[in-house]
Amino acid sequence: MPRKPGSVNEYLQDGCGRCEYGGTPQCKVVPWQAVLESLRDTLQQCGLDEQIKWGSPCYTMNGRNIVMLSALKESVTLSFFRGAEMRDPRQVLVPPGKNSRFTRYMRFQSLTEARSAHDMIAEYVREALRVEASGARRDTGQVADPEWPQELHEACTADAALRKAFLALTPGRQRGYLLHFNGAKQAATRRSRIEKCRERITAGKGWNER
Repeated sequence: MPRKPGSVNEYLQDGCGRCEYGGTPQCKVVPWQAVLESLRDTLQQCGLDEQIKWGSPCYTMNGRNIVMLSALKESVTLSFFRGAEMRDPRQVLVPPGKNSRFTRYMRFQSLTEARSAHDMIAEYVREALRVEASGARRDTGQVADPEWPQELHEACTADAALRKAFLALTPGRQRGYLLHFNGAKQAATRRSRIEKCRERITAGKGWNER
């Protein structure tokens, strides 16, 4: 069973630990190690604090989440937690999905891209810090966070481990599950979807992750 990283160095070496490929050449972190290290260096130079959250490098200021560094199959992303509220003069921030409320991605597909974006990233980190210092989140025009269906409340009441695992998911993963569960019109279908997703939830994965 793969072990979740306790530090960014362990993440760069063995991956996020959410699948059976952790610590193997098949881990999606492996082909992106140079890009990840370059972006990590840039973020460290921005004066952010570094830690592991949800299995990936997360950069904070005064305990507040600012940006997360992640390896996907086809790119590396910097995920700004309040990206939808940030000024984006270069038009480089994109939503990770059609139902994304606040998070916005900056994508990189080569070491050259990562290195050449050093100054731009620093600029966007400063903007992210400005937004965080501004206080309460403003309305971004996106739909409100979906509510927990009654069937999920029931499942989590009966299974404390499931509740703990669900609450430990990233806000985006929680939102994805809630949209998936609430998309079923019948209570029986919602219960079935929750049961089918139980293993992925306890593994720390999103509902459409394998």
